[in-house]
Amino acid sequence: MSLIVSILADLLVAVLLVACIATSVGLGRRITRLKGDETAMRQTIGDLMVATESAERAILGLRSTLAECDRTLAERLRLAERTNADLAAQLQAGDEVLSRIGRIVAQARAAVPGEAATQPAFAQPAFAQAAFAQAPVSPQAEAAPAYAPAAPAAPVPPPAPEPRPVSTGERLGAAAAAARALSERALSRLQAQAA
Repeated sequence: MSLIVSILADLLVAVLLVACIATSVGLGRRITRLKGDETAMRQTIGDLMVATESAERAILGLRSTLAECDRTLAERLRLAERTNADLAAQLQAGDEVLSRIGRIVAQARAAVPGEAATQPAFAQPAFAQAAFAQAPVSPQAEAAPAYAPAAPAAPVPPPAPEPRPVSTGERLGAAAAAARALSERALSRLQAQAA
């Protein structure tokens, strides 16, 4: 019986040795795979660190670009506000000039009642060009009133026929048209600069 027990013990030891060898071979294969994975993992970690450094540099570049854009935008906003204020002031001044010219034209037309019905609109460009194309009036002629009361004592002989001079109302109308054209041109220039 001791022989059978000894053979059984040897067989058990042999089976355990075979199992141990198989397990060792499997563990060896796993270890080689883990070593290969460790190399790949180290390479992945290195790539990840390089990518992280690159991302940090890109973030710093974006921050500097954002700060520069913010400064540029603030500067442009200040310039736009100044231009807007200048434009508003010029528009207000132009409106005041036009209203003054309009009052002057109205007073001149009211002073010469016969001409008020035959006057064309003062905003027409052809009218403005025709009014400015006329010869300038001498200072003595401008100082004279547009109409004078008739002297009761001596009759005044009729003047020789002359070409009709441009009236003050026509000149004022032409000046108003020119002022409006200039203010519109200045407005378009300011809008172009603001854009």
